[in-house]
Amino acid sequence: MNVSRIALTGGIALSSVVLLSGTAFAHVGVQPQGEAAKGGYATVNVKVPNERDNASTIKVEVNFPADHPLASVMPQPVPGWKSEVTKSKLAKPLELHGKTINEAVTKVTWTADGSKIGPGQFQQFPLSLGQLPENTDQLVVKAIQTYDNDEVVRWIEEAKDGGEEPQYPAPVLKLSAASDDHHGGGAKTDEKAGHDDKAKDEAKGDKAHTESAAHADSAGSDTTARILGVVGILVGVAGVAFGLLAGRRRSA
Repeated sequence: MNVSRIALTGGIALSSVVLLSGTAFAHVGVQPQGEAAKGGYATVNVKVPNERDNASTIKVEVNFPADHPLASVMPQPVPGWKSEVTKSKLAKPLELHGKTINEAVTKVTWTADGSKIGPGQFQQFPLSLGQLPENTDQLVVKAIQTYDNDEVVRWIEEAKDGGEEPQYPAPVLKLSAASDDHHGGGAKTDEKAGHDDKAKDEAKGDKAHTESAAHADSAGSDTTARILGVVGILVGVAGVAFGLLAGRRRSA
């Protein structure tokens, strides 16, 4: 009897751990592809998992913060999904590349158009973002997920410092330190290209020096061969003359 109770209790505990762990790791999230630097541009993926066993996701809405507006948000086409970008007027205009921006993207909506996110599956929705704000370390991007059984899950709860993770946490995009060129790592790329060009120039110089030395060695070898040939001819002529002279002396 005691053994049965222990086994039952252990089974319930194990099931709870599995269920809770599945829920904890199956959140809607936003992940940068490479670097998301302050003041720069970035490409991110909105990752949407399906948490239901008996329903499919047919709609995803992503809302951007009004206190840190983005002048440009462009979705990449996803097969089987239709995207819609919503813009709103800004209370305070933005200055971007010498231009005044009076509106910003506040929401992007993907609606199933021949495809769904089925049970046990996930889908990524790529976005190009810019220019990222410079006065914050992160962007809280709230999402709303709709299933084909009319269930709506709102991923909008913000985590508090030192507190437990909410049941439906809002996706958070972490921003890295600003780069010099404000293009998300472009300065490093240019610097690397400069080093590569310098290395190529040095390699060309080494090759030219090697070829010049080879030509010099070849020219030196040819000159030596010619000198030896002339010396050989002179020695041969001297030998013939000596032989003729010796023959005449014997005849005399």
